[in-house]
Amino acid sequence: MERLSIPALAKKVPDEPAAWLFMEQLRWGDRPVCPHCGSVRPHYFLTPKAGEGRATRRGKVSHRRVWKCADCRKQFTVLVGTIFHGSKIPLRTWLFVIVEICASKNGVAAREIERKYDLTPKTAWFMCHRLREAMTRDDAFTSLMAGTIVADEAYVGGRSRPMHGKLSASKTENYKPPKAVVFTLIEAESGEARSRVIPNVKADTLWRALAEQVDFKASRLMTDELLSYRNVGRQFGNGHDTVNHGFGEYVRGDVTTNKVENFFGQLQRSLDGTFHHVSHEHLPRYLAEFDFRYSTRKLTDTQRVSRLMGRTGGRRLAYRPLTNG
Repeated sequence: MERLSIPALAKKVPDEPAAWLFMEQLRWGDRPVCPHCGSVRPHYFLTPKAGEGRATRRGKVSHRRVWKCADCRKQFTVLVGTIFHGSKIPLRTWLFVIVEICASKNGVAAREIERKYDLTPKTAWFMCHRLREAMTRDDAFTSLMAGTIVADEAYVGGRSRPMHGKLSASKTENYKPPKAVVFTLIEAESGEARSRVIPNVKADTLWRALAEQVDFKASRLMTDELLSYRNVGRQFGNGHDTVNHGFGEYVRGDVTTNKVENFFGQLQRSLDGTFHHVSHEHLPRYLAEFDFRYSTRKLTDTQRVSRLMGRTGGRRLAYRPLTNG
């Protein structure tokens, strides 16, 4: 695929019909795949009666390209069963937003998408979260990490409130700290990052977070001197090495946590400078975006777009559940 940039995309996709053809090329290549049964047999393209576009019930013209499966006989388009399913946003706008988000190292705020593409704030926000949903890792099909694992935790969110005195027992139960704890693992050999929000940094919490993602027997753990890592570190087959940040030690031979520190640096700068405010409720989806961006940092923007498009299928995100509406 030729290099994708905003000018190149504008030239390649001048209108909505061209956007549908290009989306099919991105998702399917030369042969359509039925989203209902997975068949890759030659399917039937349903040519519009009007010649260009299809008339909708409201009298408007839609440029969607409809296919009919040669096996299950169901109709489908390139958007069926994807994060784009049911979207009324022009497909050309979707393509521009995808390229922009994949090319932006610090992310793109929904307000910026709103201004650039003449969308409502809700629509722009929902678009961004749909794309983050595609970036989310599917743990059911993800293998355990192995090799050298660098682990660390960071506190993100609002500023800590000054605490004067102690909270009463009733207030302690309902108290939620202003900062969320983000725990990140980076596989040093592959450069893959996996992040999640955890309730605290106690030893049991870190053990569970590591056990769900890492093959202990085939791995070596690198962390700082946090005592919570001590017991779980003994279970790693290739050892547990630490650096003591309290004494200014950040590298000792090949032992360092700089990879995950760099990840947190990028995350914090983007949350503060681009998004400004991220709620605890939606933070996991933002972490998925930065995991995807970090794990694909050595790819070109075009390759990153292709990787993202390969993950749009089988994912649906509705607006009401997203907003608890």
